[in-house]
Amino acid sequence: MWTHPRAIGLLIGYGLDRVFADPRRWHPVAGFGTTALHVERVLYRDSKAVGAVHALTLIGSAAAIGIATSRAAARLGAPADTVLVAAATWAALGGTSLSRVGGQMADRLDNEDLVGGRALLPSLCGRDPESLDSDGLARAALESIAENTSDAAVGVLVWGACAGVPGILAYRASNTLDAMVGYRSEKYLRFGWAAARIDDVMNLVPARVTGLATVLAARLVHGSPVEAAKMWRRDASKHPSPNAGVAEASAAGALGLQLGGRTQYRHGVENRPTLGDGASPTARDLRRAVTLSTRVQELSVIASAILAVAIGQARIRRHRRT
Repeated sequence: MWTHPRAIGLLIGYGLDRVFADPRRWHPVAGFGTTALHVERVLYRDSKAVGAVHALTLIGSAAAIGIATSRAAARLGAPADTVLVAAATWAALGGTSLSRVGGQMADRLDNEDLVGGRALLPSLCGRDPESLDSDGLARAALESIAENTSDAAVGVLVWGACAGVPGILAYRASNTLDAMVGYRSEKYLRFGWAAARIDDVMNLVPARVTGLATVLAARLVHGSPVEAAKMWRRDASKHPSPNAGVAEASAAGALGLQLGGRTQYRHGVENRPTLGDGASPTARDLRRAVTLSTRVQELSVIASAILAVAIGQARIRRHRRT
C-alpha cells in the first residue's frame, strides 16, 4: 500500500478537503498570513529590494519547514510520509471552501439578497463589493472561482506531485503572499512586486493544467471543449496575469460566457479586456462554474497522483542504476 506515499497522500488529502473543507480553527494558512503581516510591519519599505527580501524569507522559511518535516517523516517510514503529505495537502487546499462560497453567493443572488452577496464577496476576491449590482457580483464571483480553482486547488496538487510537502508549503506561501501584497496599489506596487512575480512563476504549470482540465470537463457542464480551447488560445494573453488569463478564458469558453471588463478594486478601477464571446454571467452560470471547478479539481488530483507515481518510479530506477 505504501509504495507511492506521495500519490496516496495527495489522494487522501484531497478526500479530507472534500469532506471537511478548510479547518475552522488554527488554520495553518491563516497562521502563515498572520506571521507574514507581522514581518511586513517590521520590513515594509516602498522598495522592490525590501519586498524581495520579505517574499523570499517567508517562502524560503515555508519550504525549509517542509524539507525538515519530510526528512523526519522519511526516517519513520512510508506510512508517516503519506500522513504528512495528506495533512499538508488538506491544510493547503481551498477548493471545497471555494465551491461552497460560490454556491452560497448563487443562493443569495437568487434571493435578490445584494447586502448578503456584498458581505460574502471578500471571501472570494479583493474587489469593492459596494459598487456591484447582482450581475457584477455574479461576474466577480465567477472570475474568482475560475482563477482560484488553479490557485487554491490545482497548484497545490501539482506542486505536491512534483516536490512533495516542501513544494506544497512553498506554493501556498507564495500564493498567500500574492493575495496579501501582490496588488498594483500605491502601497504595494513596488513592495509586492517580488511576491507577485514569484507567484506568477510558480503558477505557470498549474494554470495550464487547469486550462487543460477545463477543456476536458467542459461537456460535464453542458459546455463546449472546442470553445474552451478556442477562448484559451485567443483570449488568455489579453489578461494582465499570464496565469489567471488561462483559467478565466478557458472557463469563459467552457461556460459560453464573456468575462472581464470594468473591474472595481478598493485601490482603484482596472479596465480588463473581455474574455469569451457569450453573455455576462448570472447566478445560474455561477452554479455551473462551481460544478466546473469541482470537475477540474477531480481531474487534477487524478493527474497529480499519476505524476507522483511516475516521479517516484523514475527515482527508484535512477537509484537502482547508481
